[in-house]
Amino acid sequence: MKKWLLVLGMITCMLGLTACGEQQEEEAPLMSEAEAEELGAQIVGTINQYVVLEAKDQVADPLLLNAIESWESAAEDMGDYEEIIGTESHFDGDDGIIDIRIRGSVREAIVEIVIEKNALASVSVNVEYTFGEQMKKAALNTLLGMGTVFVVLILISFIISLFTFIPKIQDKFSKKKVQEEVKPAVQKPVMQAQEEEDLTDDLELVAVIAAAVAASEGASSADGFMVRSIRRAGRNWQKA
Repeated sequence: MKKWLLVLGMITCMLGLTACGEQQEEEAPLMSEAEAEELGAQIVGTINQYVVLEAKDQVADPLLLNAIESWESAAEDMGDYEEIIGTESHFDGDDGIIDIRIRGSVREAIVEIVIEKNALASVSVNVEYTFGEQMKKAALNTLLGMGTVFVVLILISFIISLFTFIPKIQDKFSKKKVQEEVKPAVQKPVMQAQEEEDLTDDLELVAVIAAAVAASEGASSADGFMVRSIRRAGRNWQKA
């Protein structure tokens, strides 16, 4: 019995030591705080040097180029870089984040360095705004969004109001088309009436001419005369 208890105790100790060793391995950070602070200072100094010398065009590494562009964008609100205020680091295995707080001539900013699988993944610069500045920016963004919505609604309402003029325009064009179709039909009887009126005048002219000829011949009437033709400019008649 004692032998089995001794074996069980030895197994328990071995399992405990194994668990402690694994826990120590898991809790071992990727780098110490001092190493993280040194790495962050090097990265900040390198980026600032490229910005000051305006040597961004000489950078071929996309990661460093993105970091420089982020620094330049933040410099509009941060101002000129002055110094490093503090460093915070958080590591989990081969991954970690290093936050470096820097002071600018206008505002402070945080340089965030992301490490993934023991390699540098990204570097970004975020300006630290006061609570009042954040509220002001939020209010401006809200007003801008609401203003855009109202402008779009007003524009849509204006376009919808124009729909009332479409039937009037269609009626106007349809009436004009009907008038153009009716106008030739009205003019045709008028032309026929003019032709009939001209014909009546011609008959009277024939009678007058026949009476004049009969008088010149000494005849009492024009019954024995026949008018063969009457010619006028632009028109001919044949009479029998």
